[in-house]
Amino acid sequence: MKIHDISMTIHEDMMVYNDMDKKKPRLIESANFKQNRHYETDITMNLHTGTHIDAPLHMIEGGAPMSEYAIEQYITSAKVLDLTEISDSVTEKDLIEKGIQEGDFVLLKTKNSYEEIFNKGFVFLEKSGANYLARIGIKGIGTDALGIERSQPDHETHKVLFEKGIIILEGLRLKDIQEGTYQLIALPIKILSTEAAPVRAILIEQ
Repeated sequence: MKIHDISMTIHEDMMVYNDMDKKKPRLIESANFKQNRHYETDITMNLHTGTHIDAPLHMIEGGAPMSEYAIEQYITSAKVLDLTEISDSVTEKDLIEKGIQEGDFVLLKTKNSYEEIFNKGFVFLEKSGANYLARIGIKGIGTDALGIERSQPDHETHKVLFEKGIIILEGLRLKDIQEGTYQLIALPIKILSTEAAPVRAILIEQ
């Protein structure tokens, strides 16, 4: 058995969506051994920073928050799809030959996994691709981009997936992962009534 950590490391200079300074985590020393007998750190971080799960509340007014998801949904078999040849967006045409079936949890490995600086032209899931996956009835989707979509009108990709109850996992690091089937464990922190939550995601290779 081999375990692959596919999570982003949280640090103050990490890559964040659109290079927005307000999305970068802040780690502040709140106690140290010079003044105390212990060491502590405070963190301030947007919930969409790094590897995270989006809940419907993120894009749908009145949508379900993270606390309404069952923890069992985050432990599942997952298929990594190698889409590294794609330069712009993942469409239905790109997915149709990948053998995706109802109930699959698919992870999109693209050129994004090889970039350490935010690229505003990152590869994203286009609406036709989202519609195709929704018709099949997949369980969830993960992407190596910090967003499943890129400046789409009315957030159409998010909404197509959310309306079918499909889990959206963003910010994966799949550079060293080969196409194939793995066991995915992507547990979000237990947080009440929010639209997203940070995740530590791993793949288990048997």
